[in-house]
Amino acid sequence: MADVSYVDATCVYPGAAEPAVSNLNLDIKDGEFMVLVGPSGSGKSTALRMLAGLEEVTSGQITIGGRDVSYTPPKDRDIAMVFQNYALYPHMSVGENMGFALKLKGVPKEERRQKVLDVAKILGLEDYLERKPKALSGGQRQRVAMGRAIVREPSVFLMDEPLSNLDAKLRVETRANVAALQARLGTTTVYVTHDQVEAMTMGHRVAVLKDGKLQQVDTPRNLYDHPDTEFVAGFMGSPAMNLRRAKLTSDGAQLGDALIPLDPKVMQEASSANLSEVTVGLRPESFTVGGDGPAVSFTAALVEELGADAYVYASLPGDNDLHDKHLVVRFDGRVPPRINDTLKMHILTHEAHVFNPETGLRLG
Repeated sequence: MADVSYVDATCVYPGAAEPAVSNLNLDIKDGEFMVLVGPSGSGKSTALRMLAGLEEVTSGQITIGGRDVSYTPPKDRDIAMVFQNYALYPHMSVGENMGFALKLKGVPKEERRQKVLDVAKILGLEDYLERKPKALSGGQRQRVAMGRAIVREPSVFLMDEPLSNLDAKLRVETRANVAALQARLGTTTVYVTHDQVEAMTMGHRVAVLKDGKLQQVDTPRNLYDHPDTEFVAGFMGSPAMNLRRAKLTSDGAQLGDALIPLDPKVMQEASSANLSEVTVGLRPESFTVGGDGPAVSFTAALVEELGADAYVYASLPGDNDLHDKHLVVRFDGRVPPRINDTLKMHILTHEAHVFNPETGLRLG
């Protein structure tokens, strides 16, 4: 096991005008489950492939256990990678697939068989060791790919969107198994996904990337509660945070017919930046039916009933339905409103996030 560090690590693909990963600085602790998350083209998979040695480090360095591996061949980095498409050998049995790397290392047959069996028991694959991959379900194939990585006992596991080919129910079940397995093994793991729910439920810490640059790295809870930028605020959480432009007044920010009081530090920073508007961020759960916060009126345009919860997509007075994005508000699923109902809800102002609309950076 080992810690991992990216130090000003940059990757520029030949012929590209901009780096795929730009000056990435990220420290991953020994035994940590680190998730790299971001939209398509954010550089997350490139960052993982740089660590694996599959993409060249243009400048900067990458270390594993304090050893600079920036230009070390992949086979000498003591890493194991789990791919999105499983990459199993179709002509080999499950047991042969899992033990193939050990065979290449010259591990004796009996020792190899025992290691494969031990890992198969952990993953619930002992009854499938003689089967070929084509006889397995997608979830079982993914477990074989995991087992092939585990049996090697590497210093670092690298996982590139390993659950994206699974159906929704199996993906939820498998991500819980992967997180529990990593906790049991204690192996440093770097996991790439575009799914922010997956990131928040699995990672000890999450690194959010955009356009090849690291936006923020923190625990899932801190990313949710204290996003540093408007991008992170809108990306982390499902449904996404409501982000709306609001006019500044001497007393706060005007959102619809509600005046949201702002912290003096926020007001001072906005004044220093000569802002006439700010971007206000509110989670769907930051609205309540009762309370003493400022009340905002809106009209229900769509109601999603999900059982325990209902999500209402609503418009503020004066909104243009073609240009203004609906607010998403969480309701008790047992008493949801109906479409076209006019609602009045109170804002939990202590949960409001305020950003500079020009830079996207948090104010206050």
